[in-house]
Amino acid sequence: MQTTILITGATGTVGREVVKELSVLGEDVRIRAGVHSVVKGENLKRLPGVELVEVEFDEPESLEAAFTHIDKLFLITPFTENQVAWCKTLVDKAKSSGVKHIVKLSALGAGSEPGITLGNWHREMEQYIEESGIPYTFLRPASFMQNFSNYSGESIKQQGKFYQPTGEGKAGYVDVNDIAKVAVQVLLTEGHENKIYTLTGPEALSNAEIAQILSEVTNNEVSFVDVPEDAARQVMVEQMPGWMADAMLELYALQRAGQASTVDNTIEIVTGDKPNTFRDFALTHKSAFC
Repeated sequence: MQTTILITGATGTVGREVVKELSVLGEDVRIRAGVHSVVKGENLKRLPGVELVEVEFDEPESLEAAFTHIDKLFLITPFTENQVAWCKTLVDKAKSSGVKHIVKLSALGAGSEPGITLGNWHREMEQYIEESGIPYTFLRPASFMQNFSNYSGESIKQQGKFYQPTGEGKAGYVDVNDIAKVAVQVLLTEGHENKIYTLTGPEALSNAEIAQILSEVTNNEVSFVDVPEDAARQVMVEQMPGWMADAMLELYALQRAGQASTVDNTIEIVTGDKPNTFRDFALTHKSAFC
């Protein structure tokens, strides 16, 4: 029997990889990729079995089309001040549409007390899903390895440096490809309902250790520059809204304090494969750094 899955945020870092993983599974899976712009999602349309649908969280008509005949929902909300409200709108629509399972991309540390802004937002969204009565699975990943290629790749190429206010703090960076593999297993196999999965890479690394790995992989000297928080804030508020800068600085402060170094084996348990190391990731994406 064919399963129809809606992925919101399908052009994002995680959503795109989930769509790709699902698209190779054949006719048993029908994939509906929810995108803000069909033009931006054109590359996904070329994948087998993928149907694009525009999703505007504030427009009920677009949600009606997106949720028609949907069995399962992979729920990703954008990094905006409205994400909690938008999540609730999606959950309400999922409930009225008879969706059987919601898999939500959450964040490491959601539910921690007293918590930080992003963690608290994700936990509020999780609780709303729990209260809906729809079976759920929450994926709580660590920081993405892809953040280095997406946001620091150019400075590494041009200067041989990347910048963060994280000191010697370590993080269990995770490859988004591994998150996608877990998502596919959770969406298509039984036994994952009403569970919370922590997703990390196999090791906790400081950014100085990341720089050393990148140096070895690229055969170029790469160094990590620890930026004072005040200086980081000055740069960030020129590039993003103040609330976003504050939220990001909270994340960096957790890492600096050594509170992001969790390492978990859930990826291997769920998929049967060991998660990628940062060296694996750097080798695969070497062109992003040199």
